[in-house]
Amino acid sequence: MPETLLDTRTTPTARVQDVVEAVGRIVLGKPTEIRLALACFLAGGHLLIEDRPGVGKTTLVRALAKVLGIGFKRIQFTSDLLPADIIGVSIFDRQTQQFRFHHGPLFSEALLADELNRATPKTQSALLEAMAEGKVTVDGETRKLPPFFFVAATQNPMDLAGTFPLPDSELDRFLMRISLGYPSLSAERTMLEGTNPAQRVDAMNPIADSKTLATWRADAGRISVTSPLLDYVQRLVVGSREHPEIALGLSPRASMALLDCARAWAYLQARKHCLPDDVKAVFVPVAGHRLEGHDDNHPGNTLAQKLLDSIAVERPG
Repeated sequence: MPETLLDTRTTPTARVQDVVEAVGRIVLGKPTEIRLALACFLAGGHLLIEDRPGVGKTTLVRALAKVLGIGFKRIQFTSDLLPADIIGVSIFDRQTQQFRFHHGPLFSEALLADELNRATPKTQSALLEAMAEGKVTVDGETRKLPPFFFVAATQNPMDLAGTFPLPDSELDRFLMRISLGYPSLSAERTMLEGTNPAQRVDAMNPIADSKTLATWRADAGRISVTSPLLDYVQRLVVGSREHPEIALGLSPRASMALLDCARAWAYLQARKHCLPDDVKAVFVPVAGHRLEGHDDNHPGNTLAQKLLDSIAVERPG
């Protein structure tokens, strides 16, 4: 049965591809990682990028925010950062004789939480309510965050000095976790021969606006799924709970996250329906940081890939 493709001449999907291509001219040789980051945004989630310093994590997030036309702020997380430095603080105004709330960098559309795991657990937890509910409560008053609120956090590997592990509750707030890795030799040579990619981000032009982004998210959410595909998703989820090497399997929230991301991935492929290949493409980024082995010798991504390889697309028999 031939795949049903969206007509990019009459839908916004052509401009979605323009986003991928524009970011790809800055972050060289990482088309899959760029698509995953964009799929995470289209699915309405938050992104965790774990890698060593200097491989382009910050550049990827800045470039994505620039072409999407959304506001961007960056917080450098350090061990002495306080929750009020992120959320904001109420300061007494002598003129009005009232307390006035000064918004912190959290109140932006795209927030880069740089080196999140260098902050203490107390400061890390300041993001929990914001990421889960799109709002924060300060001094007893609930304040809504922008409609396209998107946290992209970078995290250094735990073997680097001065890092604090993210608790499971916070890891679960991230829809995806990806790594960029080192560039290929040809991509690195292009960087060496040209302008610093980080400097080129400022010259980028927005491709989308708020109306376009709302359309993209709505269209991605309407990608159809069949009952056999839902069966496949459920076999993966149940398999994670029964796998002998996995101590903590996937939750119902994770199964919904997997389906949302698979829909967004299908949308990036200009299709009207979701395929098992879409689930496979996003499974490790969605599941890897949510799975725990019985010991440190079984990292989450390895367990996720083993699980993916062991579950058949079609029900046996």
